[in-house]
Amino acid sequence: MTESSPAVQHPAELRVWGIPGLPEIGPGDHLPRLIADACRAAGVEPGDILAVTSKIVSKAEGRIVQAADREQAITDETVRVVATRARADGGTTRIVENRLGLVMAAAGVDASNTADGTVLLLPLDPDASAAAIRAAVEACVGAPVGVIITDTAGRAWREGQTDMAIGASGVRLLDDLRGSHDATGKLLEVTAPAVGDEIAAAADLVKGKTSGIPVAAVRGLARLLDDGAPGARSLVRPLEDDMFAQGSTEAFDEGFRVGFSAHSPEAHDRVEE
Repeated sequence: MTESSPAVQHPAELRVWGIPGLPEIGPGDHLPRLIADACRAAGVEPGDILAVTSKIVSKAEGRIVQAADREQAITDETVRVVATRARADGGTTRIVENRLGLVMAAAGVDASNTADGTVLLLPLDPDASAAAIRAAVEACVGAPVGVIITDTAGRAWREGQTDMAIGASGVRLLDDLRGSHDATGKLLEVTAPAVGDEIAAAADLVKGKTSGIPVAAVRGLARLLDDGAPGARSLVRPLEDDMFAQGSTEAFDEGFRVGFSAHSPEAHDRVEE
């Protein structure tokens, strides 16, 4: 290489693999210790990030209700209804904001990978659950590691579902590039990749929905580890900044109601008074 030749830029490498060896998880199981033992056996090292399916967290925390109570469970987990749609089978799909601030179908209440006649609720505090798992794994394999609790959700305007981060500890979930420059020297003003969600989605490729592997490890992103990083609740966009806070039908109905109220005789009389 001559003095004027540019240095060779080696592409970043990423390794993602499933963590085997976890038993079927049930209420009261010490999940952080079980994950830590499995991680040690699977060769997890400091600098790695773990992606843990929320279902096993919910099972260990006893977040299980009878299926007969599913609709009531959805109602109990709902903070705000975003949209509803009637289904061909006579039921109703509800897109709601749940108590974690997540906008999801059925508030994240899930009937898959659980015993017949029961459904799972999301963990009470996924960020706290991630912190407990992280502490156990760091004590077992060394620090630092990051932990992300994942769950599956649909996306507006896109078919299919993908995993996203609903809890986290020790890892930055946004790679905020604002103020830096791109490869051509242009200033980046809004770029903040949602790396937490990207890690969750990548991990799901090796966990899957039917493999029985609920935990994955990601190596190659140690730059994202940050002991003081906020949890996944920080990703929830404030309602006042949400341009799509309602479904289309609900937004139309609300606009009609407001407009009708403003132009009704009763409203006119109140203005005249």
